Formats: sequence, structure tokens, C-alpha cells
Amino acid sequence: MGWIIVVLCVLSPGTGSSILSSLQDLPSALWPCSSKMEKHLQAISVLQWVISFLALGIACTLLLIYMFCTDCWLIAALYTAWLIVDWNTPKQGGRRSSWVRNWTVWTYFRDYFPIRLIKTHDLLPSRNYILGYHPHGIFCFGAFCNFGTEATGFSKKFPGIKPSLATLAGNFRLPVLRDYLMSGGICPVNRHSIDYLLSCNGTGNAVVIVVGGAAESLHCTPGMNSVTLRNRKASAAILGHKHTPTQALRSDLVPVYSFGENDAYKQVIFEDGTCWKALQRRLQKLLGFAPCLFYGSSWGIVPFSNPITTIVGEPITVPKIEEPTEEMVDLYHGMYIRSLLCLFDKYKTRFGLKESDILHIQ
Repeated sequence: MGWIIVVLCVLSPGTGSSILSSLQDLPSALWPCSSKMEKHLQAISVLQWVISFLALGIACTLLLIYMFCTDCWLIAALYTAWLIVDWNTPKQGGRRSSWVRNWTVWTYFRDYFPIRLIKTHDLLPSRNYILGYHPHGIFCFGAFCNFGTEATGFSKKFPGIKPSLATLAGNFRLPVLRDYLMSGGICPVNRHSIDYLLSCNGTGNAVVIVVGGAAESLHCTPGMNSVTLRNRKASAAILGHKHTPTQALRSDLVPVYSFGENDAYKQVIFEDGTCWKALQRRLQKLLGFAPCLFYGSSWGIVPFSNPITTIVGEPITVPKIEEPTEEMVDLYHGMYIRSLLCLFDKYKTRFGLKESDILHIQ
């Protein structure tokens, strides 16, 4: 029954709410109490996202291959042809859907933890921005909910700004999953995609990059206040890979920190020098992400319902410099680190941390 309700809630914000209200009017003998029903819907909404991210692309790829061996081969051939034609769309701004970003299921997703978005400064629609998100966590729940959906009201808090959350480019090579991600305004974290959004798509664009990436996810654990940033200059940290830092010095930089992101799962941390740690790093280089051994609450895969609060800091105004020197990159890299540390120190005690807690920059 729970899966049926979640599908109905996805249809549209109004539809989901009205159906839910009608079902709540059923006799209590046929329906659980409202609070339990809300909890079930919240857990299911998070579970469907986790399963979609982990298995949807692979499952649809296998299904597409299987369909070529059945009487449905024509459908598979047509989809494959369209996939080839549409191959570069993720690198050219994607195909976001306001309808998908406003699905009611994302409000249940938000309320499960819950997740909150806090604005500290205005972002001007006349500028473009690169938002550096910290820390990575396991699944970046805060990043997805705040910037891949409208559940926390990003467009109302930052009018005129269009967020694009950047993730692994490999996800956009998988059928169906690529369209699911693009509908939320999610883009590949590669130079072509980011350059297009920040240079060829006008102003009012905000590319959100989880700077720590796969390397940071291997170290996340509850209570850990550490980000991977020290050795990642603008060329690597902001663009996501080692290319020229030109684009990083065309858009304003905004530090973003999510308190509670590392508390969603507990992870088995392997010691350096062990064969398991070596295997993780090898797979990270081959696959682009780091396979982690983690567990949550229900069935081990549903995360713990700990609050996640995302703070969007003050923009660092960056002039347009076509050929920045290494010294210029170092300057803004240092400014960014100091701004992130100030943001963490200013808000840490409001969200359960001690005054003595510090943010470790690795």
C-alpha cells in the first residue's frame, strides 16, 4: 500500500496532497494513524531515491539489452537511436523539469531527516556562481534535496537563480537514470557541462559542486568535521578535475556547508595500508566513485533520520580573468578556505556542535 501512495504523491503536488487527505478519512481500522503513515511515506521516499541512484541505471541497461532479444526489440532500437541523438544534452544545460522538481514525494524526502536550507546572503541574478558543497557524506542528501528539488524552496529564497547540481558524468551514460537526473537540473561534473552553464547560458546560473568528491566519502562518519580541500586548487576543486582554472575565475565562489550530512550513515573505515583500503582506492580510480561499506537504520540502506542543515555562505566576488596566474588561483583558493572556515565557526554551535569543535581541512 505504501508504494502505491508514493506513486500517487509523485503525480503532482496538488494531486498527492488531495489523495493523501482522502485516504486519511478512511476508517481507522483500514488505515494506520496519521503519524505512522507520514513516517512510512518519508522512509519510502528516501528509499526510492537511494535505490534509484544505486540500481536504476544498471537495471534499465540490462532491461534494454534484454528487450533486443524479445519481440519488443523495435522499442529498444527506437530508444537507443533517440539516446544517441540526445547524447550531448546533459553537457548542454540538460533538460530540467519544474514539475519533477516540485513532486510532493520530495517534501516527504525533506521531512524524513529533516533537511533545511538557510540563506545568509543574496545571490544576484546578474551574476553566475559556483557553489562548493561540503561535506560529501555518502549520498549527498542535503545537496540533492536543496539543489535538485524545490522541497526546501531554493527558488523562493534565491529568486532568479537556477541551480545545477553536478554529479558523476558516468551516470548520464545510463538509460532512464540520465533523464531522471536531468529532470532535477542535475548535470555532469565535467568541464564541457560547467563551461556551457557558466559561459553560454546567460546569467543567474549556480553550479553546485561537491568539492570533496569520492575521496572525501571514504572518510565520512558521524561526528566527523573534515573536508578535502587543502590540496585542491581552483582548477581541481571547482571544476572537478585537473584542467585550466580559467572558468573558476569567471564566476563568483560560494561556500556551502551542511551540518549533519555525515550523520546519515555509519561507515566502516579501513585503515591505510590494508588491502581493503587499497581496493577502495583502486575502484575509485577505475569507476570514478568510491564503494563504501556503510549501514543505516531500516534494512541497513535507509539512512538515520538525523537533521541536515545546509548553510549557503557569502559569495566571493571574482573578476573575469582570462588567463589567471598560479598566484591568482592560490589567492582565491585561500580566500575560499577562509570563508568556509568562518561559515562553519559561525553556525556550528547552533546545530549541536561545541565551541571547541573545528573544521579540519585536508
